Amino acid sequence: MPLPRHADPIAAIATAPGRGGVGIVRISGKSLSSLIAALCARPLRAREATYLAFRDQDGSAIDHGLALYFPAPHSYTGEDVLELQAHGGPVVLQLLLARVLAAGVEPDPATGQARLAALRVAQPGEFTERAFLNDRIDLAQAEAIADLIDASTATAARSASRSLAGEFSGEIHALRDALIHLRMLIEATLDFPEEDIDFLQQADARGQLAQLRQTLARVLARTRQGVLLREGIKVVIAGQPNAGKSSLLNALAGAELAIVTPVPGTTRDKIAQTIQIEGVPLHVIDTAGLRESTDEVEKIGIARAWGEIEGADAVLFLHDLTRAETAEYIATDEDIARSLTTKLSKNVPVIQVWNKLDAAPAAPPREGLRLSAKTGAGLDALRRTLLQVAGWQAAPEGVYIARERHLQALSRVGGHLAQAMTRLTDAVPALDLLAEELRLAQNALGEITGEFTSDDLLGVIFSQFCIGK
Repeated sequence: MPLPRHADPIAAIATAPGRGGVGIVRISGKSLSSLIAALCARPLRAREATYLAFRDQDGSAIDHGLALYFPAPHSYTGEDVLELQAHGGPVVLQLLLARVLAAGVEPDPATGQARLAALRVAQPGEFTERAFLNDRIDLAQAEAIADLIDASTATAARSASRSLAGEFSGEIHALRDALIHLRMLIEATLDFPEEDIDFLQQADARGQLAQLRQTLARVLARTRQGVLLREGIKVVIAGQPNAGKSSLLNALAGAELAIVTPVPGTTRDKIAQTIQIEGVPLHVIDTAGLRESTDEVEKIGIARAWGEIEGADAVLFLHDLTRAETAEYIATDEDIARSLTTKLSKNVPVIQVWNKLDAAPAAPPREGLRLSAKTGAGLDALRRTLLQVAGWQAAPEGVYIARERHLQALSRVGGHLAQAMTRLTDAVPALDLLAEELRLAQNALGEITGEFTSDDLLGVIFSQFCIGK
């Protein structure tokens, strides 16, 4: 049952703040006909754009634009929805929204009662939340709407569109249906133990469970790709001063973001930029050079650099080929390497990169990648390595956007199915425990689409939407 606040009619400006050619005020609720009469002074045909004046209380025009009416249940939220498309100035839209809210409490001439007494401004994501609560979309599709809006690359946008169209949800529902069928077999065996028919053997329950685990593995692999498309990875460039860290950031970004000088220690604070490689967002951070320093400002920058390194998904350890043979440089590099080993998790890759190939083309081969941030030589190999480190599969077909919580839920499903297989293959199968593992697996799947979801989780998810969506 929806919470009481979900029964209130709501209104909000549905377009982004600022000036534009068109701005939209959206209203959702039950029985909007009296509100339409007050604002538009005429009835509207369903799903047909009508050009008219938006009326103030005294009958004067606030603006002229298009009104569209979507009767329930064939609307975005599943309720009656009215959209007023006016000129996109912030003052005009605020006037129009204020008029909508005022019209809700005005008495309806036909009944003498307030038209929509509970009409209020929508909370962030509340229109989409109602679409979910009214079964217009499931929770994974609702999240895909926010991901489509926030997509930072074209690939992420296409993938979010596939999730919104239901591709991800379809795979989850297929897993759920197979799981329900297997549960039915187990429950039948539990309910009718006196029967001579061995339900599980005849139905090849073990084969069904094995197939279910294989399908889950494929979905899990594609979900990891979807999470990567949405989240990307954090890549920190680390190394001694004047190794070319800022130059490498500029080269990867294709823009002069960081100041580059021959003076060691130019970078005193982090500089971050999100780039994309084959549609995957990489959050690249240039940091202060790592060395012993007595300069207080530089020491703060170095401490911040280590803070960024400790939170990295991958580290580019940048070396200078032109100084690679000097004893002092080698000793400092070794100190940095030891610190990286101490501070980083074993799962965080450290990519060895040797820069300034243009200035030392005859330098002896080194372990790692050789490149020139100045000329761009070797950058393609670095990009391929970053994709490989991120776990990206080349040109995956039909990847859908996904979130970390989806990955965690599917991992729990895998754990329950593994336990179920153990129970099923025991010398004396513990069918009650097997049935419980399958039930828990189904619940974990249901968390993805919203079939089993706490109100607290819904609040977190929809609060991240923009107001009006």
